[in-house]
Amino acid sequence: MKRIINLTLLFSVVLMFACGSTTGKQSSATSEPKPGTANGKPIQLDKQTFLTRVYNYEKFPDKWVYAGDKPCVIDFYADWCGPCKMIAPYLEEIAGKYSGKVYVYKVNVDAQQELAQYFGIQSIPAVLICPLQGKPTMMTGANPKEEYYKAVETIMGLKKN
Repeated sequence: MKRIINLTLLFSVVLMFACGSTTGKQSSATSEPKPGTANGKPIQLDKQTFLTRVYNYEKFPDKWVYAGDKPCVIDFYADWCGPCKMIAPYLEEIAGKYSGKVYVYKVNVDAQQELAQYFGIQSIPAVLICPLQGKPTMMTGANPKEEYYKAVETIMGLKKN
């Protein structure tokens, strides 16, 4: 019994250190460019930057008022989510292909629980496609890359470079 407890404790410590190394990777992605810059990479959002760059739901609780100057794609994800990791390269590719035309944002649902709750995120990945005019469209689950391009092209009226 004592051996099982020791192994469980050892496993917990190893798991804690392994998970801690993934959050270190995330912190390097939080340095974000100023609005209007296009570096072709997804931009990490917290609640405050979401309110200023995308939608201030505190000011406009009953009406979608997009705050951006370009359409955007918002990836609601978690570091531990396998399907989220699977679609991340697709969204990075979209950020590169549409650099200067579309913002690609990332919202960590574990760190930004209020945002996830506001949008009713119950499963991830969830990708919100926001055109300049009109209401956003939510895509859930890990879809094929072509589906994300199709959504960007039809909802935002853009063509793949």
